[in-house]
Amino acid sequence: MTENKTMALAAKDILPDAGDATLLGRVWSKSAEGPCPVLLRDGEVLDLTHVAPTMAELLEIEDLAGALSAGGPSLGPLEGFLDQGDGKGSAGQLLAPCDLQAVKAAGVTFAGSMIERVIEERAKGDPAMALSIRSELAEILGGNLRGLVPGSDKAAEVKAHLQKAGLWSQYLEVGIGPDAEIFTKAQPMSAVGCGAEIGIHPRSHWNNPEPEVVLAINSRGQIRGATLGNDVNLRDFEGRSALLLGKAKDNNAAAAMGPFIRLLDDGFALEELSTLRVSLEITGEDGFLLSDHSDMAQISRQPADLAAQLLNATHQYPDGAMLYLGTMFAPTKDRDGEGMGFTHKTGDIVSVSSPALGRLVNRVHPCDAVAPWSFGTSALMRNLAERGALK
Repeated sequence: MTENKTMALAAKDILPDAGDATLLGRVWSKSAEGPCPVLLRDGEVLDLTHVAPTMAELLEIEDLAGALSAGGPSLGPLEGFLDQGDGKGSAGQLLAPCDLQAVKAAGVTFAGSMIERVIEERAKGDPAMALSIRSELAEILGGNLRGLVPGSDKAAEVKAHLQKAGLWSQYLEVGIGPDAEIFTKAQPMSAVGCGAEIGIHPRSHWNNPEPEVVLAINSRGQIRGATLGNDVNLRDFEGRSALLLGKAKDNNAAAAMGPFIRLLDDGFALEELSTLRVSLEITGEDGFLLSDHSDMAQISRQPADLAAQLLNATHQYPDGAMLYLGTMFAPTKDRDGEGMGFTHKTGDIVSVSSPALGRLVNRVHPCDAVAPWSFGTSALMRNLAERGALK
């Protein structure tokens, strides 16, 4: 698996600044002998299996605040799920805060990432070509796309102008056109949580993290809360062909979420999601350090609009969905030589953080060196049945 030193994490390292936040998550509990939806209250991890055996079902409860008021039996302090490092502890380990939900993602929702996608397309997946293409396109496209409302009359005018100039792209179509790009990021139950290893396809030589806000949406299309996500991305695969999106996005351990879902309530309104700053830090074993941020204020489509484009009269999700909202940030800092840009190396520690949502930390490894995904929906149902948790 890995010979790296254990990545030490403590509760204070991963929790949001807001002491009044209502935080839901999932843990593998050694005492319960399986996964449990949990509520974090005063540092204690409270088992909610008696309220709802899955996170998907929990988020369907209309009066969720009322259902959570009594709490549940304690599985111990959060530190007990962290004290052995790498998101594991003496009491169990942190899991991604979702289970049966579809794992979806919105693409090209920021002007900066729009330009980078056009660069990938024109470079045909070759990072050596990216620098010259970036300098050629950034000023032209950046000026045209800044502040543009997708689907507006102004957007249609810009589209006509760029088509005439020979600069139109499929990525610009979903970036400023009426229809958002919504794709399947990963399968239900496959996302990994805080402290886990994240996977990069071993044949990829140009890839990056994508720090994002992730919506937790129930089957009725209600946005119940939000968490942090890393939409791990292979730039070379998708750059060679957009039809390789599945291979570029859906790989073993390539979807990370956590540490907890913060529920929307009187202290955390939906409108606040559009004002969050999402920070990214990458620390490499080679001494490489990258630190930057993504401002949700620059998103071109509002979270409620993206949720409505995901789930509506033409497309349902009976178990709800987790929706990555996209990122403005595609790292371009040179790592292996001038003009070569950024790509991951084995052992990189990636931190995605926001004061309102906490901190998601993962370490990078090749997908085939990360523990295989073996606990799927069938295993979950068997486990819950054996524990008497299914009603």
